[in-house]
Amino acid sequence: MAQLKVTQIRSAIGTKPNQRQTLRSLGLKRINDSVVQEDRPEIRGMVATVPHLVRVETVTVEEIS
Repeated sequence: MAQLKVTQIRSAIGTKPNQRQTLRSLGLKRINDSVVQEDRPEIRGMVATVPHLVRVETVTVEEIS
């Protein structure tokens, strides 16, 4: 199954509270922090909430191991 690598590229300072909470829910805490999440509709929705703060890449399971 495909997975998403989500990297925070901009600061959450000055953003709306729901956007800061979305970054925390994704597991991001600071700039250049990356997490790998399953490619699910819930994760896609979170990324759609903060597209200006994150970079998203699709990775396969082989690339992670």
